[in-house]
Amino acid sequence: MWLYLVALVGLYHLLRWYRERQVVSHLEDKYVFITGCDSGFGNLLARQLDRRGMRVLAACLMETGAEQLRSKTSDRLETVVLDVTKTESIVAATQWVKERVGNRGLWGLVNNAGVFQPFAYLEWQRPKDYMAIFQVNLIGMVQVTLSMLSLVKKARGRIVNVSSVLGRVALCGGFYSCSKYGVEGFSDVLRREIQDFGVKVSIIEPGSFKTRMTDAELNIERSKKAWEATPKHIKESYGQQFFDNCKFVCVCVCVCVCVCV
Repeated sequence: MWLYLVALVGLYHLLRWYRERQVVSHLEDKYVFITGCDSGFGNLLARQLDRRGMRVLAACLMETGAEQLRSKTSDRLETVVLDVTKTESIVAATQWVKERVGNRGLWGLVNNAGVFQPFAYLEWQRPKDYMAIFQVNLIGMVQVTLSMLSLVKKARGRIVNVSSVLGRVALCGGFYSCSKYGVEGFSDVLRREIQDFGVKVSIIEPGSFKTRMTDAELNIERSKKAWEATPKHIKESYGQQFFDNCKFVCVCVCVCVCVCV
């Protein structure tokens, strides 16, 4: 019995060692396009891959974000302004990428751009608020992926979609959680459809990380605005005390996130 257990543990560590030994060669010849590089995960990833010698094509929402990123990286890194909610912006960015990668194709596509909603119940959200969340987190991600897909297939590359732990567990996520569940579903369908082209599709589900999305004061202020904009009859059904308790939960969640980092 113990021999079998030792053998299994040994096999596990052997496989883990083998996987960790796998490295990607010729990084300087590989292009990676990353969305949402103004700050957070996208900004950090762009800087890290640039330091490793890769050809990073970084998409930022604002030109100021692009300028700040360029000031911290090498001349290899190039930036483009991209609004994933606008089809014409996606088309222009795709053409921009195509001109740079040429016949080599796009080795990596990282869909990182995303927005977070205020801590609020579904019933408190206005249509324009939750539609904006879906437009960035899901629809924009889908459109960018399909627009760039032929370039990724040419390089037999990989696609990485940044989801969330809230895309697997619907806890305090609201419409943000709904949008990330959509990211998970799209990624799984895409993975199955293009695996024969040699393209790998992966999902990253970040948990507790200290970013602007987890800023307690910012989230409380946004929650107040959502509550104030809620129709009177809905607010009366919940009551002010209910909302005050929700604010406390919001603070606790943000503090826990910061402590876990």
